[in-house]
Amino acid sequence: MNHIYHLPEHQALRDQVQRFIDREVEPHAMAWEHAGSVPRDVLKRMGDAGFFGLMYESEYGGAEADALTNLVFAEALSQSTFAGFIITVLVHTDMASPHLHHAGTAAQKAKYLPDVVSGKTITAVGITEPGAGSDVAGIRTTAKREGDGWVLNGSKIFITNGVNANLYFIAAKTGTGRHQMSIFIVEKGTPGFSVGRSLDKTGWLSSDTAELVLDNVRLGPEALLGEVDKGFYSVMKNFQTERIALGAMAVGHCQRALQLTLDYVRQRQAFGKSLWEMQHIRQKLSMLDAKTRALRQFMYHCAWSVTQGHDIVQEVSMLKALSGELVNEVVGGCQQFWGGMGYMREAPIERLWRDARVLAIGGGATEVMLEEVAKRY
Repeated sequence: MNHIYHLPEHQALRDQVQRFIDREVEPHAMAWEHAGSVPRDVLKRMGDAGFFGLMYESEYGGAEADALTNLVFAEALSQSTFAGFIITVLVHTDMASPHLHHAGTAAQKAKYLPDVVSGKTITAVGITEPGAGSDVAGIRTTAKREGDGWVLNGSKIFITNGVNANLYFIAAKTGTGRHQMSIFIVEKGTPGFSVGRSLDKTGWLSSDTAELVLDNVRLGPEALLGEVDKGFYSVMKNFQTERIALGAMAVGHCQRALQLTLDYVRQRQAFGKSLWEMQHIRQKLSMLDAKTRALRQFMYHCAWSVTQGHDIVQEVSMLKALSGELVNEVVGGCQQFWGGMGYMREAPIERLWRDARVLAIGGGATEVMLEEVAKRY
């Protein structure tokens, strides 16, 4: 598999992303943690650099790259130690705007995609509700016909980019069947559409997360994204992109935790020698690295399979389950060797530890993913 992701153009993209992180993110992101969001001018510079339209059509400013290239970007981005920044970007590129790319009409794409790609417009996706997380079909937000348009009522919760996005893709029930839902394009400022509150989280502190309220939100027919009553299947399709991106985020966390910890144990002295000279610590870190490398190979295999047009719902569900659990094992295992310093906010391993926890929950909890695997045997 190595030849697949060691292409020169992939390495050039990794290097470009790393330079951006070193220059624009790591020196400033602690302030973003306190502010609770990533500055829009930083996101605009990412758009200007070409990071926001890798898989989209060139006529809208995209690069028309494949799923492997997109994964390279997500993994490179995840070398940052600030996951709030990472998820702000990946929600825009891999979880929200792909709904427009996959299901949008020519008119919808022409209206919105150029600004999405340039970073002028930042996107969010509204699916999760207080009573419906991994159970997407359990949503209660409704969209009722009114003339040739629609009226939306309901609420969404845990919406990343929910406070600061300009453009939202909202899932709503359009029929009585369990899977009868549709996706709607909702612009910020639409009457009746508001941020109920900004949510306070344990991790991902530089990512804004919101509760959204839809109170008689009236939309024209042009706001419908894709086919009526087929939105559930659009959500399921896009979950494959989202879960590979979250796998990349987990791999990036593992890699950074291991790099930081290897540096730390080599210089940290205890009982007259470095921690690295203690056999148990060397062997533990070696095993965590081996597991991380195996996960990375599987992740790239999944992305390659997408480029081949294979049905990989089972494999991607495995990837999401495995990566969410392994990142917590690796980061937690690394943190142990930092001792008391590993519990201090000034240490990057502490931030990685907090940020890693949600990767076993968001985008499909581990238990739900394993059920998706099991029912396909």
